[in-house]
Amino acid sequence: MPLDLDYYQKLLEEEKTKLEGELGDIAHRNPDAPEDWEANYPEPSVNSPAPDEKADQEEEFANISGQESALEDRLHDINEALERINHGTFGICAVGKEEIGEDRLRANPAARTCIKHANQ
Repeated sequence: MPLDLDYYQKLLEEEKTKLEGELGDIAHRNPDAPEDWEANYPEPSVNSPAPDEKADQEEEFANISGQESALEDRLHDINEALERINHGTFGICAVGKEEIGEDRLRANPAARTCIKHANQ
């Protein structure tokens, strides 16, 4: 039975919108590379923060950067899956070229590989 590409495209586009919203809360697009996001540095609570407040800002920025990186990686995966739909290769394992099981695609519509090749 062929895959319902409209269903998967809708799922992927919904997740893309959600990810872009979450990224917009903690990051901004790089003006030189709009597909790239950069974490926002936290605003200081006062004009010249005390050293411990500066350390708190640095820690918060590290946390935001980690979140931004994970969200951006997922957004990249989603965009690649949408490209695979456009190119007729969605649902085909990038390693073994066999069909990716529908259970796997329902769990992760951006999956590039079948279960057998998931760690490659």
